[in-house]
Amino acid sequence: MKMIRATGLLAGLMLLAACVTINIYFPAAQAEEAAEQIVDDILGKQSPAKDKGAAIRVIHTHGLAARMVDFLIPSAHAAQPDFNVDTPEIRKLQARMKQRHQSLRAYYESGAIGFGNDAQVKMRDASAVPLREKNRVEGLVRDENADRNALYKAIARANGHPEWEPEVRSTFAGVWVEKAGRGWWYQSASGSWKQR
Repeated sequence: MKMIRATGLLAGLMLLAACVTINIYFPAAQAEEAAEQIVDDILGKQSPAKDKGAAIRVIHTHGLAARMVDFLIPSAHAAQPDFNVDTPEIRKLQARMKQRHQSLRAYYESGAIGFGNDAQVKMRDASAVPLREKNRVEGLVRDENADRNALYKAIARANGHPEWEPEVRSTFAGVWVEKAGRGWWYQSASGSWKQR
């Protein structure tokens, strides 16, 4: 009887050891840092120097059962992805957006356009655009949004996870607002317009 129990316990542990799942999570902190650098470049702002010597101290507490399982079944950890935002496609999109920003800047400042809560540029007050400039501004906004959509998708693809595009977009939505100039407009999560 003891032999059957021991064999059953051993078989159960082997089965448990075979059921290791590796989850790859969206690297939010790396994505936000990359988004800040890209947005700073597009808006013509200087990124503050990062302290390379700083480290995050992580304290792990495991109960006796968790330590026992870790001892019997070594954990499988996915390598922290190197969040890639440096591809020819991304550089090309970023350069176009940086160049276009020179034309959009006056419309951000006048309040005609603002940052949407979907990480796009939206017309906020069409009456702030002179009639002779309306078509030009609409074209600039359309081109900017096409490049923004392409950028978010390109970043997700560059990292081997096209399914991360919504998270990339969400990260950029927050960074655009954070980096907006004083007096520029942005959309809150509820859709109402607010001024920085």
